Amino acid sequence: MAEGLAAEEGDAGPVRRGIAARLAAGALECLAAERERWALWLPVGTGAGVALYFGLPAEPPLWLGPGAAVGCLPLLWLARRRLAPVVLLLGLLSVALGFAAVQLHSVAAMAPMLTRELGPVQVTGRVLAIERQPTGTRLMIGELAVERLPPEATPARVRLHLPAKVTPPEAGTVVRLRAMLHPPAAPAEPGAFDLQRRAYFEGFGAVGFVMGAPVAQDAPPPGGWRRVTVAFERARAAIAERVRAVVSDSAEASVTAALLNGDAAAIPGPMMDAFRDSGLAHLLSISGLHVGIAAGIVFWVVRALLALVPWIALRWPIKKIAALAGILSAILYTLLVGAPLPTLRSVLMTGLVMGAVIADRSPISMRLVAFAGIVTVLYDPEGMLGPSFQMSFAAVVALIAAFERFTPWAVRRRREMGWLGKGVMALGGIVFSSVVATVATTPYGLYHFQQVAFYGVLSNMVAIPITTVWIMPFSLLSYLLLPFGLEGPAVTAMSWGVRLVIETAERTAALPGATAFLPAMPDAAIAAVTLGGLWLAIWTGRWRWLGLVALAGGLVAPAVAPRPDILVSEDGKLMAVRGAEGILSLSTASDGRVANTWRRRDGMEKPEGKAGQDVWPLAGVSLDGGLRCDALGCLYRAQGKTVALLRQPDALPEDCAVADAVVTATPSRGCRAPLVIDRWRLRREGAQALYLSDQGIRVESVRGRRGDRPWTMGGRTMGGTLTDGRTGAR
Repeated sequence: MAEGLAAEEGDAGPVRRGIAARLAAGALECLAAERERWALWLPVGTGAGVALYFGLPAEPPLWLGPGAAVGCLPLLWLARRRLAPVVLLLGLLSVALGFAAVQLHSVAAMAPMLTRELGPVQVTGRVLAIERQPTGTRLMIGELAVERLPPEATPARVRLHLPAKVTPPEAGTVVRLRAMLHPPAAPAEPGAFDLQRRAYFEGFGAVGFVMGAPVAQDAPPPGGWRRVTVAFERARAAIAERVRAVVSDSAEASVTAALLNGDAAAIPGPMMDAFRDSGLAHLLSISGLHVGIAAGIVFWVVRALLALVPWIALRWPIKKIAALAGILSAILYTLLVGAPLPTLRSVLMTGLVMGAVIADRSPISMRLVAFAGIVTVLYDPEGMLGPSFQMSFAAVVALIAAFERFTPWAVRRRREMGWLGKGVMALGGIVFSSVVATVATTPYGLYHFQQVAFYGVLSNMVAIPITTVWIMPFSLLSYLLLPFGLEGPAVTAMSWGVRLVIETAERTAALPGATAFLPAMPDAAIAAVTLGGLWLAIWTGRWRWLGLVALAGGLVAPAVAPRPDILVSEDGKLMAVRGAEGILSLSTASDGRVANTWRRRDGMEKPEGKAGQDVWPLAGVSLDGGLRCDALGCLYRAQGKTVALLRQPDALPEDCAVADAVVTATPSRGCRAPLVIDRWRLRREGAQALYLSDQGIRVESVRGRRGDRPWTMGGRTMGGTLTDGRTGAR
């Protein structure tokens, strides 16, 4: 019998090898058939290089990325006559370029960041940007001098909140003020949004609030490019004032002004919630939609006006002139709304589309998107991790992929239709585009915001046509009339369209089941969704449907990924435990940033405004019996483990003797429990997440998740050598 089994196993070996060989041959055949699409994977490699850099636990040597990129060049020359090695080396080169780009950006962004609270201190600097908010004004201040900070430890810029009762200074003014300064907040839990990383790459090393009114100082005006940015900043403030003078309703005025000057921070919170819940929040962020509409309107208007003059129309390439006008309008529009990164990407895309018109090429092409993706990633690698980049490119790639698949069919059908059929097809195109864009961006909304708007397609079908045919044309007319003080009628007409969009958002958000909150999606899950979606969009053969496997796996991951049983804040003052029904309960009632982040990432419905609910008992037993509390602290029991969560240090001696883990905001003073999380560990490692199981207790920390990087060590690092951001000493 043993000999028979051995014979069967011996026969199975060649069979398996034969199947593997056939699969490999089939894959190579599919790959060869798609040769024209290979180049579309180059931006994917560049993005992979950026992701690799951010995934490292420590800062790599500065030479690594540039050295790898340069090293690929002679190998490419040596292998130039062999297709397979060339393709492989081009892929490695794209990864190396992304890695090198983000390394160089990290070095260029290097500036001190506060590592401890400071203040009240006197701060002197120039106001670079002003952002109006419902609760006050946020100032970005540069050219700094900070009391009690030497120049080598002074951040390049700080972001300060000014109370609503204080009149903000004008952009470009040098001011002196007193402020409390703090380091940018670390993630509220491992894997949560990292403001410190964002602050590092955006160039501000401290946040805080102003105490009292800023005092203007005599100083020379800004020079160079800063003079231009300050001028546009003042223009944005003037636009907001003009809009408020024309539009009486404050909420409507804030939305109208946001569409004109790009500053959406002044929109009231409830209205912002309505836009998010209805899937219309993208309309408030100046992005590809607005830039594309503006450039398109200018293109068609200029072309129509030139066509009215026969002498010009017959002698000049009016289509190309109109495309050039579209590019210039997109650039001016971007400068006027503050040149945020989404708008810069949109200008690049618009420029490529208009450039294709000038060059008599197809303006809608996946190659244009690939080129724009490479340039954008190299220009701002850190932005690739943000929702704006991911959602905008996901929508564009999905729409162009759908355009490539269905345009031939639509063109054939359109030739056979009358005017009514063509109208129905145009309406169907709007619906189809909304569905495609919504489906493509939903996973990234889940990853970043843990929220999905179920009626987003419905609301966009109403709001986008209003924005396209009413709001944006009147916004362009308003720009033309603003220098002459005649913008009133145009702004009023624009606000009528804004009112319709607001009502659409509010009515949609009020529908039953308009939104749902889901647990946070793991990094590996969004990576699987991205690769699966790209596989579907880039390839054209039947094997593209394999991308659905990765997509399905990534979308299912949030439902099966484990969530922490215990969460501890960075200062240890806030803790949370998971009850028997899977719901988090907090140690104290809180509506702060940390508590709301925990609730949102846990998939709690409407996480804001939950203070007072699901809070630990002051004494006694929780409803599910898993938590027993007294004045000194609580004992949490789950999965056969006991965790002591201390309120007072007096409980240490007793709890350290009986608990599997002890969590306290004070020093542990020699606690001998198997696992101790105390003040010193929290200071070193940041917020903690504990996972309990029969096998033991697994701990994740913010520092363990992020590693030791420039933005975690005071903003000072070079080639893997870390320094203290306060003193500059090793």
